[in-house]
Amino acid sequence: MVDANTLRKGLSMTLSETHLDFIGARYGGKVRDNYSTDDGRRFIVVTDRISAFDRVLGTLPFKGQVLNRVADFWFDKTRDIAPNHVLSVPDPNAMECIECTPLPVEMIVRAYLTGVSSTSILTAYKRGEREFCGHTLPDGLKPHQALPAPILTPTTKAEQGEHDQNASREQILAMGQVKEAHFDEAADLAMRLFARGQEHCRKQGLILVDTKYEFGLADDGRMMVIDEIHTPDSSRYWFSRSYEARMAEGKSPESFDKEYVRRYLADQGFRGDGPIPVIPDEVRLEAARRYIEACETVMGEDFSPNMEEPGPRLQRNLKARLRAQG
Repeated sequence: MVDANTLRKGLSMTLSETHLDFIGARYGGKVRDNYSTDDGRRFIVVTDRISAFDRVLGTLPFKGQVLNRVADFWFDKTRDIAPNHVLSVPDPNAMECIECTPLPVEMIVRAYLTGVSSTSILTAYKRGEREFCGHTLPDGLKPHQALPAPILTPTTKAEQGEHDQNASREQILAMGQVKEAHFDEAADLAMRLFARGQEHCRKQGLILVDTKYEFGLADDGRMMVIDEIHTPDSSRYWFSRSYEARMAEGKSPESFDKEYVRRYLADQGFRGDGPIPVIPDEVRLEAARRYIEACETVMGEDFSPNMEEPGPRLQRNLKARLRAQG
């Protein structure tokens, strides 16, 4: 585990944004800065920004390094199920990828009745809704209880600052933005990837609660997993060791994903709209500690952050990678 002094030092060296114009055209997402080259590659720089409720909330020490490391781990571990876009990892905060055309839908797989956002399945259930993204939910479920089986709950991909919208397969197809064959292929891959994730996590003493997958089409028509996979940003993880006891006590499960930050903000009355409350350094440090714990627990190995200033290091490493590729 990274020591407290190293974490605190990281507060002053977070990577909030990048401007690497020497690579190519830039597209900035909530957490990732994307750069497209002229020869069909994309460099994805994972910043230390944290987002929740579809808003960018600030930065956490070493978060980008953690996400990049975990994503690389899972991309490699699931390559036999689905092709992915990774070509290389030239920097602790960056991936070199195949340029793909993203499907305009996120494939979310949920195995538990949980969440605090306005679009969560638990929020809908508390409102009395028993149909969620085309699935009928039974009466009598308790918060954080397992669903009868994992379900696919697609969402639209909203513009930055807007909220994603839950939808059923039929609703997504009716929008006319995704071909039926592409949707069904991505949906099948998502369920298979989730099953692989659950299997691995059980061995690590974890519960993979829910997750988001993004897919894209390569120039040759292949469906590929893109963006990230099974990271603490895209997934909710709980500890198996304490789940049953905390459920019996009526407590929320013990987690180490960004749900910690979501819950802090929800306790301040913030659920995505209006001014974002200031997140104290102690909350940022605890969130960073949990991200690192997630990384180490999932992979079964220690995480050692790179302590170089991230901006100059990225410039050096990505320029070297571009030179190596001619």
